[in-house]
Amino acid sequence: MSNSSSSINQFLLLPFADTRELQLLHFCLFLGIYLAALLGNGLIIITIACDHRLHTPMYFFLLNLSVTDLGCICTTVPKSMANSLWDTRAISYTGCLAQLLFVVFFMTTEYCLLTVMSYDRYVAICHPLHYGTLLGSRACVHMAAAAWASGFLNAVLHTANTFSLPLCHGNAVDQFFCEIPQILKLSCSHAYLRETGLIVVSACLGFGCFVFIVVSYVQIFRAVLRIPSEHGRHKAFSTCLPHLAVVSLFLSTDFFAYLKPPSISSPILNQAVSFLYSVFPPAVNPLIYSMRNQELKVSMWKLLTGCF
Repeated sequence: MSNSSSSINQFLLLPFADTRELQLLHFCLFLGIYLAALLGNGLIIITIACDHRLHTPMYFFLLNLSVTDLGCICTTVPKSMANSLWDTRAISYTGCLAQLLFVVFFMTTEYCLLTVMSYDRYVAICHPLHYGTLLGSRACVHMAAAAWASGFLNAVLHTANTFSLPLCHGNAVDQFFCEIPQILKLSCSHAYLRETGLIVVSACLGFGCFVFIVVSYVQIFRAVLRIPSEHGRHKAFSTCLPHLAVVSLFLSTDFFAYLKPPSISSPILNQAVSFLYSVFPPAVNPLIYSMRNQELKVSMWKLLTGCF
């Protein structure tokens, strides 16, 4: 193979299993997770869209979050299932490019939405009298649009930069989907510094969002602890805990995936960690949000029984 990326017309993804029986088991497990994510997130989207009582800022952002979860899992899982079913590893050059673009797009947008949702909870608990003013319908649309635009811009920059690099180390990707670190491993040693610089800039912006989320929740907890009644404290905490759980899951898996020491890195561990941050959250986020949210559960039940 030529040392130029122009000679590469496909990449080889890392399989989850080598034997036919394990490949079919992987297909069945991923199919179950995929269908659960489609059902859970789809149900949340339809419920919020159909029930006018849920047309509030918190549920508007939750609807957007469910869309990003659907997008993320639909980008990675179907191709992995198809490869296991048909006993192949191949993904086209264009398919790999599109996969990387959409993974970065949906994950960046999700992180931005989680940041905006922390602001929503901060205003709702710390400044309830100004909630309608600070989070009116126009402001919510603008914040959601900014999150989606930020995700798209970040994805385009990273994808264009990554795939403009010359590839000198073959076409075997050590992952079950195309992601930036694995493509960079295939690039020439002198060529990846530009993309590394872009990653550092994105990491700094991501750290800024992380600080914003932490500061928001510090203020929220301080405000909740000042509520005199136990019932009031419990009600305030119950509106924040699902978001806090989703943020913790998202950040912990991402941090471990990209900041783990190279000494403990291995293809199997990389696959497991990537599964945790790209496949697991979209499947469990609907459960996290609906488990402690009585209003959402009632609306879902009414939707399922046709009582709207």
